[in-house]
Amino acid sequence: MNDFIRPQPGILEIALYEGGQSHVAGVTDAIKLSSNENPFGPSDKAKEAFTRAAHKLHRYPSTDHAALRQAIGEVHGLDPDRIICGVGSDEIINFLCQAYAGPKDEVVFTEHGFLMYRIYTHAAGATPVQVPERERTTDVDAILKACNKKTKLVFLANPNNPTGTMIGLSELERLAAGLPKQALLVIDGAYAEYVEGYDGGAELATRLPNVFMTRTFSKIYGLGGLRIGWGYGPKAIVDVLNRIRGPFNLSTAQQDAAEAAVRDQDWVTRCRTDNARLRSWLADALAEKGVPSDVSTANFILARFGSEAEASACDDFLKKEGLIVRRVAGYGLPNCLRITVGDEPACRRVAHLIGLFKAGRGQ
Repeated sequence: MNDFIRPQPGILEIALYEGGQSHVAGVTDAIKLSSNENPFGPSDKAKEAFTRAAHKLHRYPSTDHAALRQAIGEVHGLDPDRIICGVGSDEIINFLCQAYAGPKDEVVFTEHGFLMYRIYTHAAGATPVQVPERERTTDVDAILKACNKKTKLVFLANPNNPTGTMIGLSELERLAAGLPKQALLVIDGAYAEYVEGYDGGAELATRLPNVFMTRTFSKIYGLGGLRIGWGYGPKAIVDVLNRIRGPFNLSTAQQDAAEAAVRDQDWVTRCRTDNARLRSWLADALAEKGVPSDVSTANFILARFGSEAEASACDDFLKKEGLIVRRVAGYGLPNCLRITVGDEPACRRVAHLIGLFKAGRGQ
């Protein structure tokens, strides 16, 4: 190793992100409930748009994402000029850290928040500041207490992953009002579409100069394999982010599929309705078997076990039976398993297997 060629400060502090497991050795056709994917996939209109894009693969894509931004704006009632598109909402989060945080700056997020907040903070050379939650729910007062003149960004996933909990709009507004003047509140709305009547923070990001919102097509839209996200907020911030965005960060196929997906709100409504029904059923079924969870507002259940050992043993048992869920010890929740709400057969199978485990037949 060359001692003179060194990465920027903070890079070596990054622990590699591990996504949800997709395969189990020796098991074919495993049921994957580890990555919060939509079991119903994308709409037919999105698939058709993606297929048609194959005829344009020799052409460079649009650099300004104008058609996609226009579609998002029309559907959500937002100004397209205040929208930026990226490779998943992750890229928008990365842009925010690059643009607004650096050495001697601090970035605040909650203790069970999305792991990429910490990673991108370190990548920018800034200092991550983790604040406690209250019963696995965002504590606005704790966030405000942690902020100071060094705070540049506050990331808040609402609903949160992996807890599934969320806070109301009045609390979000109170948080924005209490931040230091140089700090930007970023509301991560990756799971916003799963909450009936919730705008993901769009109204606040429209009205307030210190609020920005991120969204994704990876969850309810079923386009996780294409990696498409977007952000919305003050025009001045979008202008800054576009200065560091690569000109061809989204392919034509990504843009066309996302545009068709966002315009098909009938599909979104169907997915939200089915998810709510199956989520409620799964939470009740697990509670009856002695595995409680907080009320989830997303497309997963955070199942709580008596100890880390029990959670790990249950995970091992489920894998043997060909069912993959997510351990979340890396999120500070060692006694929990995050279980994606799958289709009805998958929900019934995971509930049945956890029942067998709790009855002692899987240990």
